[in-house]
Amino acid sequence: MKRKSSIRHDLTQLPLFLLMFGAGAFSMFVPAAYALVADRHETSQAFFYAGLLGTVTFLLIGVAHAGRAPRHGALGPLLSLFSAFVFLPVIFAIPFVEALPTTRFYNAYFEMLSAFTTTGATLFDDPTRLGPALHLWRAQVGWMGGLLMWVAAVAILAPLNLGGFEVTAQAEPGRRETGLHSTTVVSARAKIGRALQTLAPLYAGLTMVLWALLTITGQSGLNALCYAMSVMATSGISAAGSAPGGGFIGEVIMAMFMLFALSRLTFTSDTMTATQGGLRTDPEFRIGLGIVILVPLVLFGRHFVGAFDLDSTNTFGSAFSALWGSLFTVLSFLSTTGFVSAFWSETQSWSGLGTPGLILMGLALVGGGVATTAGGVKLLRVYALYRNAVREMERLVHPHSVSGAGVVGRRLQSGGAFIAWIFFMLFALSFAGVTMALTLEGVTFDDALVLSIAMLSTTGPLTEVGGEAPIVLMSLSDTAKAILAGAMVLGRLETLAIIALLTPDLWRS
Repeated sequence: MKRKSSIRHDLTQLPLFLLMFGAGAFSMFVPAAYALVADRHETSQAFFYAGLLGTVTFLLIGVAHAGRAPRHGALGPLLSLFSAFVFLPVIFAIPFVEALPTTRFYNAYFEMLSAFTTTGATLFDDPTRLGPALHLWRAQVGWMGGLLMWVAAVAILAPLNLGGFEVTAQAEPGRRETGLHSTTVVSARAKIGRALQTLAPLYAGLTMVLWALLTITGQSGLNALCYAMSVMATSGISAAGSAPGGGFIGEVIMAMFMLFALSRLTFTSDTMTATQGGLRTDPEFRIGLGIVILVPLVLFGRHFVGAFDLDSTNTFGSAFSALWGSLFTVLSFLSTTGFVSAFWSETQSWSGLGTPGLILMGLALVGGGVATTAGGVKLLRVYALYRNAVREMERLVHPHSVSGAGVVGRRLQSGGAFIAWIFFMLFALSFAGVTMALTLEGVTFDDALVLSIAMLSTTGPLTEVGGEAPIVLMSLSDTAKAILAGAMVLGRLETLAIIALLTPDLWRS
């Protein structure tokens, strides 16, 4: 027993990036085993040898690093998180390019980076080009990226007041500490360990439940597993390359699990321990549900405003299909998952909007909840700006009025709206910069807008439905792909975290 605890202690003393590297290398044995069972021996060998080489490398570096005291620093865990998103896709791309020798390593890296950041944009518009093991690997890498964000949100970003926690006032991890300078690598490791022990079984359990439910609807085991991992990670990766299978029941099941991306309170209370009322008073969940209900009703009601003279052929069934198609798709893009309902065509014909790409891009920009796998600006920041706007209008009518925060508003600090506005401006500047860089590379302006929003909001499927026609990413230049890769990392970590990494004063601490 003492030996096991000693080994566990030695592992926790290794650098965080090395631990993530070891976990990623060991996970390659999963697609290796699946390819072996599916009689795809060459693919199985590619993943097996890559996983074996990575595991041996991890063990050798771990042995060489044994006995060294971990370095202290406020931004050490954040730098490890940044390094994971930039460099781990290189390791993930090795078995990918070995199993698919018809592509370049550069394209394989882009594919793995897109999956690991839960963006889900793919260079391979023809899903039949990739074998089943490669589809499983893409979904698995995205699933691991989602788990990393679940853990990093509470253990790394929250103590540094990043990732949306900068607008909060109470009940968040790290608020009781004296500041950034008191946060050490040791305390971060303890938080990461506790968060991993708590969240990993929950994350895996929910994925298994969703997999089982989707399998019952009639989907194949591989498709159901890829959809289950993609929904939990909001990566939008599928093995079929089309609308989710399982019919209406399958989409209802997936929609229920997409609600986990609207608020962290849906699966844990580790960041809101002092909030009263639970989901009933959670501003993120309430705003998210409001958007999910309001936008489909607007699309549904537009039929009666602009196309009522064509409703002679419409039936109750087509109306219900149109309403559900819009509801599922709106929830999917608000959570930055990006799956399109099989009934979306009914919604388009009912509303009269051939390609409502602006609506989908707006939903992706808003994004999901703080400390979830969703991207975008985040609902809590939107709520902070909304509260500030309401208060300013009240002061126009009653200049000397004094307003109370209330139970819901107590989660925001006094300057939360100002900080949220700063983030929104940084996001807008990032969006403008990425769009300009893409246009300089010869990408049309419309496509550059869609690509910028898709990458910064980590909603890769926008490239297929956001514009008038799907954008073929493989046709882009290598420089344009590099710009998109940087935008994906920026969108996943957010601009404030990147700026924190460039702050000299924090590094001197």
